[in-house]
Amino acid sequence: MNPITLEIIIGKILKYKSQLIKGNVVAVLSTLMVVAIPLLIPMLVDELLLDKEKVIVAFIQEHIVETTLSGYVLIVLFVTLLLRVGGFVLSIWQTKIFLTISKKVSYFLRLKLLRHLKTVSLKEYEMLKSGSIASKLITDINTIDTFIGTTVSKLIISILTLFFTAVVLLVIDWQLAIFILLTNPLVVFFTTKLSRNVGKLKKEENLATEKFQSALVDSLDIFSQIRATNKEDYFFDKIQLRAKELQEREIAFGYKSEAAMRLSFLIFLSGYELFRAVSILFVAYGSLSIGLMMAIFSYLWVMAAPTQDIINFQYALKNAKEAIKRLNEILDMHQEKRIPNSPNPFDRPLAIEVKNLSFAYNKGENILNNISLSIKEHQNIALVGASGSGKTTLANILVGFYPHESGEIFYNGISSKEIDLRVIREHIYLILQNPKLFHDTLRFNLTLGKECSDKAIVEALEIAQLSTIVEKLEKGLDTMIGREGIKLSGGQRQRVAIARMILANPSMVILDESTSALDIQTESRLFANLAPFMRHKTFITIAHRLSTIKSADYIYVLEHGQIIDHGTPHELIHKEGYFSAMG
Repeated sequence: MNPITLEIIIGKILKYKSQLIKGNVVAVLSTLMVVAIPLLIPMLVDELLLDKEKVIVAFIQEHIVETTLSGYVLIVLFVTLLLRVGGFVLSIWQTKIFLTISKKVSYFLRLKLLRHLKTVSLKEYEMLKSGSIASKLITDINTIDTFIGTTVSKLIISILTLFFTAVVLLVIDWQLAIFILLTNPLVVFFTTKLSRNVGKLKKEENLATEKFQSALVDSLDIFSQIRATNKEDYFFDKIQLRAKELQEREIAFGYKSEAAMRLSFLIFLSGYELFRAVSILFVAYGSLSIGLMMAIFSYLWVMAAPTQDIINFQYALKNAKEAIKRLNEILDMHQEKRIPNSPNPFDRPLAIEVKNLSFAYNKGENILNNISLSIKEHQNIALVGASGSGKTTLANILVGFYPHESGEIFYNGISSKEIDLRVIREHIYLILQNPKLFHDTLRFNLTLGKECSDKAIVEALEIAQLSTIVEKLEKGLDTMIGREGIKLSGGQRQRVAIARMILANPSMVILDESTSALDIQTESRLFANLAPFMRHKTFITIAHRLSTIKSADYIYVLEHGQIIDHGTPHELIHKEGYFSAMG
């Protein structure tokens, strides 16, 4: 997928032309209102107190009313306040317009990342921490959102304010204006130098945030296991260390970036004092009036906020660029291949042929070596072997979770490389030893959003031996089962996963230690209930208990990623080896 760039974000912003035009028109009107204010009272000083040429007074006399000195002051004060309120309302409107655009762009970015994550290879996804992804989708996108919605909208107002202020200053006294306008860019130049390290500090802060979130999420995900082993202190001390690191990075970024901005503002204020001193000289030795000098003082202060906003824009731009880099780390993750118009070999009873299959998580460290096996249609196959022998890895490859480095897998004679992985997973169902359940209702955990009738759900529950348990729940199928199904026992969670599989009705089922939490009697009754459902399906069982695989048609024994023996249960029980030792 194409990476995110600043150009792409700008292009996305420009798609909202009507809103941008409206926002900029509002910005111009708001700026015109605010820029006019500093002239009004100072001009009255010249006209009413120093008896200069009357412009404002003459306008009021001609178009409003002829009144006293106090009356003129009150009228100008009213107009000033009216302009301030108008400028305030328009600036809020302009901010709303740009915030709306920024939220739409943020949604576009999140959607782009989520669509990519949806197709990321599971092998690569499992190497990441969930907290890392969450940090990028929240913290980094919020950084870009703030840049667009707040910083850019302020930048437009700031540039317009400086432009109109420059025009007014040139009208008041062009020589003084040129001195001010030529000196002011030096402020921006020096502050640009100060902003260079801010992006690096922000990157370090975001990385610390990611580490903290990852440590927190990972620990909460296995909190019951942590508590069961009395390891709260160990794990929460690790989280505390990450929190301490985050604090240090936040302090470093916070005070240094603030110091840089304040220093840049100090440079501006120094320039402001210089301009005020020069203005006094222009009054003493030039034609500048005291009233217009007061106006220039006001305009110098009006220029302060826009100048600071332009300075802040540099810091925000640095932060946004760092955020974009981190978001692109997600887009760099390898995606699963999609095959349009994929053949569907699952429209008939399924047979599988595996030839010389090898797989490694890391190059040179094979987990599976030259695996070859054959599974006939409707056949019940068992995979046995010690922990770490490669059984679960083989199951993950058969269901399309991991790409194999070499060898071939054929589904009804069609190579897996020609079949879209979504088609494979639609028809091959893998049930793991520790099934994942959502913090939702039992009904949702059974259907996963699929439309299923209550009758079908009840039948699945009966086969999985869960009917009596569901009847005892306060709200039946609509009972919330807690985080990862904490309200259910381990065996009940495994049977929920089996009932979920029954509702999915796949062509092939792989049970990977999926009944390990059940006692032998319950497991035996469960498999007896499943027998009619499984009669016309291809079936693989991975187990360590002989009772679980005694009804298998054929058995493959794995050791160190290789098949070391295979045969029927009757053949293997009479051989010396792993299978006979299980008995």
